[in-house]
Amino acid sequence: MDLLDLFSEALLSTEAVLFEKEDATQRYGKTTFSEDIVIDFAVQVTNESAIPKLLRLANEGKFYIYPISTGNNWGYGSVQNTPINGPRVVVDLGQMKAIVPTNRKAGLITLQPGVTQQDLFDYLEKNNWPFMVPVTGAGPQCSVLSNALERGYGITPRTDHFAAVNALKAYLPHPELCSEKFESAVSNLDGSGLDFIDKSFKWGLGPYIDGLFTQSNFGIVTEMTIRLAPRPEHFSAFYLQVFDADKFSDAVALIEQTLLDCEGIVGSINLMDRRRLVSMVASNPNGQDVHQTMSEEQVESIASENRLPQWMIVGTIYGSKDVVSATQKLFKRRAKKVGQVNFSNSWLIHIAKFVLRLPLPSFSALENIRSQLNTLDEGTEIMLGKPNQVALPLAYWRNPRVKADKTNTLLPDIDKCGLLWYAPLIRMAPEVLTDFVNFIRETTPKYGIEPLITFTNLRHDCIDSTVPLVFDLDNPEAVNAAHLCLKELFTEGCKKGFVPYRLNTTQQASLPTDSIFWKTTSLLKNAIDPNGILSPSRYNP
Repeated sequence: MDLLDLFSEALLSTEAVLFEKEDATQRYGKTTFSEDIVIDFAVQVTNESAIPKLLRLANEGKFYIYPISTGNNWGYGSVQNTPINGPRVVVDLGQMKAIVPTNRKAGLITLQPGVTQQDLFDYLEKNNWPFMVPVTGAGPQCSVLSNALERGYGITPRTDHFAAVNALKAYLPHPELCSEKFESAVSNLDGSGLDFIDKSFKWGLGPYIDGLFTQSNFGIVTEMTIRLAPRPEHFSAFYLQVFDADKFSDAVALIEQTLLDCEGIVGSINLMDRRRLVSMVASNPNGQDVHQTMSEEQVESIASENRLPQWMIVGTIYGSKDVVSATQKLFKRRAKKVGQVNFSNSWLIHIAKFVLRLPLPSFSALENIRSQLNTLDEGTEIMLGKPNQVALPLAYWRNPRVKADKTNTLLPDIDKCGLLWYAPLIRMAPEVLTDFVNFIRETTPKYGIEPLITFTNLRHDCIDSTVPLVFDLDNPEAVNAAHLCLKELFTEGCKKGFVPYRLNTTQQASLPTDSIFWKTTSLLKNAIDPNGILSPSRYNP
């Protein structure tokens, strides 16, 4: 019996839609860093009852399961391509889009895997919930649940997205447990039928198992309850332009002190270098199909035309009007010796926006200002929990085939963009960050990769840097160079104490296996999934 017959016999038409190899590969095999992954079969789940059936079949030795939500995991990938002894079957949970209002007053809401950032935003708007979506730069089409399971983060007040998860439910791959949905001890003991205690208290009773489902292949999560951040009474974004490169250490010290003194008022803070800013406001001066970095002269020319600083600090302030005003004054006073600061609610920006709405003659300098103000508005929307595509054009910076038109839905893998991420955690100290900046600027150009640097400062003591490796996916030499570049960044960076918090699907399978951590992980995996049917090699080398 082939897979189509097997699935057709086991699943009802109301439970799933089936795709054979050609269609499955076309739909689910694309990445931003490799040739298409061959998918032998795909099951688009329309009813949760299909999941235990699929797990039972897989345990009978028929195939391997790779669950996805939306599959829009740009730069990291969704399906492992490691060798397996059987068919690779994608289980698409993207049609499971239920949103259940657990408690409006508390901002507790329960989501299925297919709920995107845009879906949740639309629901909150329609039902008048005064809360923010935990947005990311990945865009409106990405799953809220999956980002939390990847331990992602954003710039709104609840920056750590899994920290905002109070409860989840899942199916385990173990042949004796796969028929029954996993839930916490609190949920199991609660006889009220409301399940409110489980969804309002994160830690439950007994061993905390929910965390095992993050960055792992221990189960298929089918619902998640998250605590949303309330929409603030007042809000302001700050933009600090640092034109003097020698002020980098002062900028780092300012960010550290701000996060230390204003926890709960200031959200995360981004620090972007000049080349990253250039990639946001200008097309690649070398053309999208040329695998080489910009010269210093090109960077200087674009920066001068657009008045771009050496570094830009972008952050958010949330609270009452008085709190926001006081925090602005504090930040402005401290920022004087670092650079020039503007606030999104300042009269200068409001006047500029008003003037640019007038029917003025078109010329390049004016259009540059208008474009930057539009980007500022989109950035402000993100900070207030409204998803948009402001960050996605980056993936298209070396795509010679498709231009990033934000009036359309941007899908980097479908559009054949080349993108990988290097995302290490770094100690918050000026000398350490200076070493990191030099490391990136010395390493990536050797492989023709532009050294684009962003620091996302979540806490006063630890920073994440997201360095995009952007390349032409249709150029085999460029693809190989990007992977070699990432390998060197990972290997040499770890020696310096720059340790990634997240890895792509290829890297996940190549981690060292001799540490006590991965030995323990392997024991847990073997206990929960003795037949190894669920996402082989996902964070389990």
